[in-house]
Amino acid sequence: MPGEYDHETLLSLTYTDPQRARRIERAITPEVGDIDDERSRTRLDREAAELQLAIEARDLVALRAAVNTWLSLVSVAEQAGNANG
Repeated sequence: MPGEYDHETLLSLTYTDPQRARRIERAITPEVGDIDDERSRTRLDREAAELQLAIEARDLVALRAAVNTWLSLVSVAEQAGNANG
């Protein structure tokens, strides 16, 4: 629906190899859709070693909250991956 989400950002995360990107993707994929609400939504894509999180929001407060949430989830997934080698 055009105009439904007035604000958007794209987070592009590049990893050293596609396997690491795939592990991060698999760790955070279950949250896509679960975190979405009436104020924001997120799409996750991966191509080789790059993850992209496209976040759309109705207002800037919702955009900031979604960005903070996703960056935290990615950080936890990265740290868990480091702990496992």
